Amino acid sequence: MPSKPNLGKTRSPAAPAATPVPDPESADRLDRWDLALLRELQADARLSNAELAERIGLSAAPTWRRVRRLEERGYITGYRAVIDRRRVGLGVLAFVRVDAERNNAQATRELEDRIRSLPEVVACHYISGAGTFELHVVATDLEAYSRWAMETLFKLPNVKDMQTSFSLGEVKADAAWPLGHLGRL
Repeated sequence: MPSKPNLGKTRSPAAPAATPVPDPESADRLDRWDLALLRELQADARLSNAELAERIGLSAAPTWRRVRRLEERGYITGYRAVIDRRRVGLGVLAFVRVDAERNNAQATRELEDRIRSLPEVVACHYISGAGTFELHVVATDLEAYSRWAMETLFKLPNVKDMQTSFSLGEVKADAAWPLGHLGRL
C-alpha cells in the first residue's frame, strides 16, 4: 500500500526545524501561517498563489489549501479593490448619527434593511451613547449630501433625529485589521 504524503509535517526552509506545520484541517484556530496569509492578503490581495507561498514560507499547494480554508471558515469574506473616493468624485465623507424610535424590533429591522440598501452609506454600526446608528456616508459635495439627507435619510421609517459631522481630512484610512493580538508572526 503506497504511503500518503504527510502534509502536516512539511516544513518551509524559513521555518525552524522543530516547528511542524499543523494540518490546516485539524482545528479552527489560526496558526502562524494563517496569520501570515491574512497579513499578506490584507496588504495585497492580488498576489498569485506562488508569490503568496514564497512570502510566507510554504509551498504552493498547502498555501492554496490554507487560503481556501480561511475563505470557507469566514476569516476571509471577500476581495476588492480599494478606490480613492476623491478620484471618483466623492469629495464628502460624513459621519451621521441616527437616532431611531425604538418602539419595536420589526421597525428597527425595517430601518436596518433600508439603510443597507442605500449605496451612499458605506458603513453602518450600532452604537452606544446618544443615537442608535453611526453611518458613514459619501457624497459628491455638500449640496448633494444635503439633498440626499433631506430626500432620503429623513424619509426612512423610524428615524427620530440625526446629527452629521464631516471629515475635514483623513489621518488614517487603512483597511487592514491589526492581527498582533492573535500571535507573533
